[in-house]
Parts: sequence; structure tokens; C-alpha cells
Amino acid sequence: MFKEIPLHRPTTPLLDTVASPADLRQLDVDDLPQLAHELREFLLYTVGQTGGHFGAGLGVVELTLALHYVYNTPNDRLVWDVGHQCYPHKILTGRRERMGSMRQGNGLAGFPKRDESEYDTFGVGHSSTSISAALGMAIAARQQQLDRHTVAVIGDGAMTAGMAFEAINHAAHTRANMLVVLNDNQMSISKNTGGLNTYFSKIWASKTYNQIRDGGKSVLSKLPRSATEIVARLEEYMKGMVSPAPLFEELGFNYIGPIDGHDLDMLVPTLRNIRELEGPQMLHIMTQKGKGFAPAEADPVGFHAIAKIEPKKGPASTKPKKPKYQDIFGAWLCDEADRDDKLVAITPAMCEGSGMVTFAKQFPERFYDVAIAEQHALTLAAGMACDGLKPVVAIYSTFLQRAYDQLIHDIALQNLDVVFGIDRAGLVGEDGPTHSGAFDLSYLRCIPNMVVMAPSDENETRQMLHTGYQYPGPAAVRYPRGTGPGVELVNTLTAMEIGKGLLRREGREVAILNFGSLLTVGLSAAENLDASVADMRFVKPLDTALIDQLADGHQLLVTLEENVVAGGAGSAVVEYLNQQGRSVPVLQLGLPDRFVDHGNHGEQLASVGLSAEGIEQQIRQRLAALHDPRAVISSVK
Repeated sequence: MFKEIPLHRPTTPLLDTVASPADLRQLDVDDLPQLAHELREFLLYTVGQTGGHFGAGLGVVELTLALHYVYNTPNDRLVWDVGHQCYPHKILTGRRERMGSMRQGNGLAGFPKRDESEYDTFGVGHSSTSISAALGMAIAARQQQLDRHTVAVIGDGAMTAGMAFEAINHAAHTRANMLVVLNDNQMSISKNTGGLNTYFSKIWASKTYNQIRDGGKSVLSKLPRSATEIVARLEEYMKGMVSPAPLFEELGFNYIGPIDGHDLDMLVPTLRNIRELEGPQMLHIMTQKGKGFAPAEADPVGFHAIAKIEPKKGPASTKPKKPKYQDIFGAWLCDEADRDDKLVAITPAMCEGSGMVTFAKQFPERFYDVAIAEQHALTLAAGMACDGLKPVVAIYSTFLQRAYDQLIHDIALQNLDVVFGIDRAGLVGEDGPTHSGAFDLSYLRCIPNMVVMAPSDENETRQMLHTGYQYPGPAAVRYPRGTGPGVELVNTLTAMEIGKGLLRREGREVAILNFGSLLTVGLSAAENLDASVADMRFVKPLDTALIDQLADGHQLLVTLEENVVAGGAGSAVVEYLNQQGRSVPVLQLGLPDRFVDHGNHGEQLASVGLSAEGIEQQIRQRLAALHDPRAVISSVK
């Protein structure tokens, strides 16, 4: 048991001999416990150096070893769900010496990534995709007559999503040869039920049991139907006493488990037996999130991820920390709930990440965590709104994408009174493109009845949330990850005029129309350009009067947003000007038509020209082109 994160690289003589799973499979099975110890210690060290997802990886050390030991990866396909679990997998698959670059620019991704390694068979960011992907691979192997096994590892809450059960249902229909490992780490299905389940697991996984079972079916088919039903019912009752077997077996899987997912003496022979079985198999293992690190075992939620461990440098600063946007949302939610007992709050498994812990404690009867089920979250909110409640949905921008149909058909089409607090809008730094909120302005502004707001600072966020709550229809407030510029919060909640922006700086020739979190860098660039700057605030509806005013007094309009340019807020401005028949040069600055790789947030912005320097440079280039017609022709080429 480790109690501290090592600050210096530990000695790992056995792990150092494993450059790939092929090396792992050369070891004696008795070496695996020592290898697990070294792997866990090395994982603690590397995550301490870089920060990143933590508890889930510690919980699958033994499972990762056993899977790569038994299965012939990468020919056999191993698909991870909830990519938080993949760090031990990366260490074992040739990336041990690159773990110090985890989640940094040009370094390893924090999730499985197909172009990073042949062992990463499927890119992962959102949860509950593994069974569908693995089923597709199993069908592909069967259709091409390939000798290949397929394994999906699902857990850390991912079995709560409907997509997982859709895939299970279809897998049973296809009868594909695949294994689903249900990693139950107390955040999934059930708690460990003791020694009896282990005894039955040994029986259920053995070839002998399955041969008897299949042979028995043949014999029983010749007996009276009543006898066959009694035997089948007896087997079902035996499993049902200690496991969720009836659920999965009714869906068409051969269920095995639960077993101790940290017991290599149990895992390895069980997986070897399962490898010989035909059809869809379900192995239910019990693990502990944060296993082997005492603080993480005691607080698996708090140690889901950690920041980089920095050496102590004298006394801590007494300067108060700026609040994160999620905390601003959480404080507003409590304040609004005090004012209105109709308010209810919904989150798809992101209570802590969305800043809702205090609300959940103060208003437990009005707090609904629906687990990883974004589609259900939105339609639940729709039903509540239909019958007099005022739902607020706290959701990450990237996760809202998963419920787009429900947003359109169940909420917007019926013009229901639902507020969306959209967190992690824009680039999100080290978590990379799977978690970036790069598209929400584009996919929200095209939906009728929606009000879409993009605050530029902390207080605007607070007041916009109140504005959206007062608006009698669907309203979204999108705000970034982390902290803002440090604007003081106003306790009084005041609804803004819908569709009204503010002119923050008056200049000449160039007008920057900012939508959201880039106002500070926009103002910095404007100082050197002597440009006007408008804090547009509303993406839908637009402040068309302000657009007209700026178009009348400037040679170039520049739209600025931390969203893809395609279909974003800048496109809304161009569409309006076109509708008015106005020929005004517009430079649209935002995220490019590509996925922006992981790195720190500042590096990401600079890489796409959205630093203050990058913004200024692009504006100067466009001005030069406007002043020199030959430059325009050259740029078109």
C-alpha cells in the first residue's frame, strides 16, 4: 500500500524488461504480482510528474496485465471504455519512457488514440462506446475469417449509459465471439458479495462446466419439458443469489462473475478459460478505484484526477484564488434556488466537475444526477418543464453533443423552459479534442427558439445564468474551463436585455466583435491597433443595431470566438450583413477546421492564432490586403 506519490523515479527492474506485451507474455505467471506492484508505483510517479487521470488507472493494473498476458495483442483487439483507465495499458505497450509527456503538447494523449499506437484500437473520450466498437471489430473478424479475439473493458460508471445496453442487445443477436469485461469499481453496478460468488465464478468460467452445461442441454432436450424448465430455473436461481447474471443472460450473454479484479491467480485462468468459449461473454470483476494508494482508496472521487505535484517553494501565497467558472455556476444555482422553489438541477454524472456539490447538499430533493445518460437528462428536463418545474441542466459542451436530438425535438421544438449551463466551452487544454467544446455555438444557434449567450467574464456568467432562468424558453450560457480574468462578482441578480451587447472600447478603422471568453486578448490586441471592441454577449439573438453601428464606422469587422469558425458566431454576423445587402469586409477568427491537439490552454490558443499577438497579426495582414488590391488577389490564390 502506497501512502505518498513518489517524487523520484522508482526502481522497477521487472517492469524495465517489458517493452511490449510480447515481453510480458514471456514472464512466468508467478512474476505478475511483482510486476503489478512496480507498475502501480511507476504509475503513481508519472502521474505525479504530469498530472492527469489517476484513480481509474490504479484500479485496473492487474486487469491490464492479465488481458495483455492472456490475449495476443495487438492482433487480438482490446477496446477500453472511459479512457481514464488506459494509463497502465500505455505503460505496457511501448510508451513507458514517454509517460512524462502525458497530456502535454506533442506528448502522449490522456486517452487511447489510434494514431498513437497500434495497441490503441479505438479512440476514446466519451464513455460507453467500447461494446459497440468491439462488436463491430468482432463482426469484421468473422466476416473476413480472421483468427482474432475481441475484448471490451467497460466500467467507471459507463454501464449506466443506454448505448452500452443497445450494444449488448445487438451483440446477443449477432452471436459474435467477444468478451465484455465489466469493471465494477463501486461506481458501476453492485458491491462485492463475498466468497460465494468467487466459488461460482470458478465453476462458470471453467471449460468443464460449460461442456457439462452444453451436454446437459442436449440430454435435457429429451426429457419432459417440465424437467428441463426446473433445471434451467435452478441454475438461474443459483446465479441470481450472488450476481446480476439473470439480467445479462436474458440479454443473451454468458455471464461469469463477479470475481476479484485484483487477484491475478483468479484473473489469468478465468480469462484463459473464457478465451476458448464461443459467443458473447460477460466477465464481471470487482475492483477498487485508486487501488494501492491509500488517499485515493479513501477518496476515489477526489482522486479521479490530480494536478502535477510541484516541489514546495516557501510559504504559500495569501493572495485569494480566483473562482473557477464551475464554482460561479454552483453559487448562482444555490442563490437562484433560494429565490425559487421550482428550480431543479440535473447533471449527467458531473456533480463535482460542474460545481454542484453544495447545491446537492443544500437541496438534495431538487438535485438529480442521472448518471452517464445525457439523452435521458435532457428529456427528463423536458418532462419536468412540461409540468411546472424550472430545470437547469449542467452539462459539458462536449457531452451535450450526445443529446442533440433531444435538445431539438424534446426541448426546443416544444419551446420548453430549460436553462443550460454549458461548461468547458472552447478549448480545454490537456484533455484534448475529445473534451473540447469547439462546436456548441455552431450547433446551438441554428436551433429555433434558442437563446445563446457567451459571457466574457465571471460576473457576466452569473448575470447571464439569471437572464436565461428568467427567459421563458430554452436558453444556454456557455462558459470556459478554469478561471476568468478576475472580474468582481455582483451579488444582486439582474436580468440583461436579451440580444444586447456592449461597446467596450472605441477606436478607428477596425472593430472587433467578441463573443465570449476571448475578450481580454481581444482588448489587448485592440490597444496596439487602436481598434474598437464590442462585447457582443449574445450569439442568438444578435445585437444587430450594434453590428450596424460598427459597420458604419469601420473599414473592417473582426469576429472573435473560441468556437469553430464554421457556422459559429462570426458566421451569424456575416449572414446578417448579407441579408441586409451590406458589403463590409469581415475577418472571422476562431478555431480552425481541424481538431486541436492537447497541450496547455495558452499553447492551444497560440497554435491557432488566438493569442493577443496572433489576433493582431491576422488583423494587420487583412488590413494590408484591403489597402493593396494585389495582396487580395495573391491571398485568394
